[in-house]
Amino acid sequence: MTNVDARPLRVLVTKIGLDGHDRGSRIVAAYLRDAGMEVIYTPPWQTISGVVKLVTEEDVDIIGVSSLATDHLIVPKMMDALREAGLEHVRVIVGGIVPDEEKGALLAAGVSRIFGPGAARDEIVDFVTSLGRQSRSGRIDEFSEVIP
Repeated sequence: MTNVDARPLRVLVTKIGLDGHDRGSRIVAAYLRDAGMEVIYTPPWQTISGVVKLVTEEDVDIIGVSSLATDHLIVPKMMDALREAGLEHVRVIVGGIVPDEEKGALLAAGVSRIFGPGAARDEIVDFVTSLGRQSRSGRIDEFSEVIP
């Protein structure tokens, strides 16, 4: 196990756009904290550039975006901004109210999973744990290609 593997997963739980309803994201943040992850929780109304900056500064493995209204519709732009910043190893999940007809666009943009209302605590924690390992593995592979 490397030092990178030894530290807890770092998850940014955030709300982008104008939706201020944060009850669900607070509950999920507590689930992840209780599971031993480091959670960086932002207040609502974050910008895409602000999220990208936090991901870089906080060395985040996973971003969890909560959406109650239509803020999930700007997630594809956030995915583009992450790629442009060289952060394609960071995985993204979305939770909240996402109409079925809009899920495909999120998944096509690179979102790893969409959790709807009523998702079980263990389901969320297990998936985030597995996803975090993938994120770190991608990052280690990226560095191993650069360093001979």
